[in-house]
Amino acid sequence: MKKIVIAIDGHSSSGKSTMAKDLAKEIGYTYIDTGAMYRAVTLYCIQHGFFEGEKIKEEELKASIHDIDISFRLNAETGRPDTYLNGVNVEKEIRGMEWPWKGGKKGGFLATLGFVRRALVAKQQEMGKAKGIVMDGRDIGTVVFPDAELKLFVTASPEVRAKRRVDELEAKGIPASYEEVLENVKKRDYIDSTREESPLRQADDALVLDNSHMTLEEQKTWLLEQYHKAIGS
Repeated sequence: MKKIVIAIDGHSSSGKSTMAKDLAKEIGYTYIDTGAMYRAVTLYCIQHGFFEGEKIKEEELKASIHDIDISFRLNAETGRPDTYLNGVNVEKEIRGMEWPWKGGKKGGFLATLGFVRRALVAKQQEMGKAKGIVMDGRDIGTVVFPDAELKLFVTASPEVRAKRRVDELEAKGIPASYEEVLENVKKRDYIDSTREESPLRQADDALVLDNSHMTLEEQKTWLLEQYHKAIGS
């Protein structure tokens, strides 16, 4: 069976990462978590003292960027890939409850640096050469894989996405204000869409999925339909 590249872009808290992971597992593809890659770079910077508060020592990072090796290996227990930084499994470090305070804002800042994005895009493109991957992010269908055989753009109303985020946080025991989360979602949309380096936008040939009022099962059915159409064409 022919293998393809599936590029999934979309707004924050639209559920695209969960969707991408589940789709990859269902069809036997490798899921590449681009957000984890930026978190891994952030962790490397923290480990090597490249941060002074929220400020990054850009020259030091620029000199080290090609020494940062990020890879993904399937975890037999979870059935999903773990993130490795220079050969060390850092999945717990970059997913820990303390991460938003330890590196979340820093990670978002690093994603705006052109030389960091270019280095990671090159790594992502290398990972996609063999096909058979699902990758999600903000610029996968427009910058990383403009020739991907299947491009999806996932969205939902800001209100729905804010409610999902609040539910997610509260499920982890983290109290959250819906109004504050909603404001943050709208602010994130603006930043993602207007940033200078690889802004979030829908690729001209992407299929749009507005999942505001869809169940997970309905989404899964729709995704599999698009996948089978793509590999059959």
